Amino acid sequence: MSDKQAAENLRKILRSPSYRVAYKDVDFLASRRLRPMRMQLELLKAELALQDHDVRSTIVVFGSTRIVDPATAQEKLERAQAQLADTPSDPRRQRAVARAERVVAKCRYYEVARQFAALVSKSCQGQGDCDYVVITGGGPGIMEAANRGAYEVGAKSVGLNVRLPHEQQPNPYITPELCFQFHYFAMRKFHFILRAKALVVFPGGFGTLDELFDALTLRQTGRMQDIPIIIFGREYWRNVVDFQYLADEGTIDDEDLDLFRYADTADEAWEMIRQFHHH
Repeated sequence: MSDKQAAENLRKILRSPSYRVAYKDVDFLASRRLRPMRMQLELLKAELALQDHDVRSTIVVFGSTRIVDPATAQEKLERAQAQLADTPSDPRRQRAVARAERVVAKCRYYEVARQFAALVSKSCQGQGDCDYVVITGGGPGIMEAANRGAYEVGAKSVGLNVRLPHEQQPNPYITPELCFQFHYFAMRKFHFILRAKALVVFPGGFGTLDELFDALTLRQTGRMQDIPIIIFGREYWRNVVDFQYLADEGTIDDEDLDLFRYADTADEAWEMIRQFHHH
């Protein structure tokens, strides 16, 4: 090999992906065969950060991204009404107004989630304690309300974002050092449940249903710690899921109906949690 050939080959070696240090090789880490390692990293990154901040236990708050604060919901309704006024016979715009009115009617849950998170955080994070830390999916709507409630009383809260086809921004009320982004839904769900002392569920859609039934199944099968599952919005949820019908049909036990309870106020939900854990 001539000196020129040697120099050229050395340049190729130094540029070769194989020569990259493994932990700096993004292409290697993103490869299909490294999926188990990526899942382990997602588990460890949040786990170690929560340990570093001495977060010993959490209260999970789920709910719709679309149940926003009352002022924002009212603005959306007014925009929909203005569009309908231009074309009063347009069925799509009629539908948009009807949906916006329903969201406005549910905006009280934003305030309840905010009050609940403030109450829990103020009660449990005094003197440097990090118990019963509010944890949400980190997005808008009900999740924002819960993180906001903790923020407004000077307490920590956690947000677990997940990568989606459309961009998901974390809400601005999460403790910055406790805001995480996940690729794998499974790892995100694991962190929701791992330290949970309660699951509090507000009206929501597919995502909220998924998270609620995941927890109910784990509780039903005894595969997770005993925690209270508290549901806000009795009328909403009874229209969405007929739990009593499941029991009447024999597809769940009557005792499974005791796995969750309904609440109407922040104080009522917090008292249920305190009684469950004998505080």
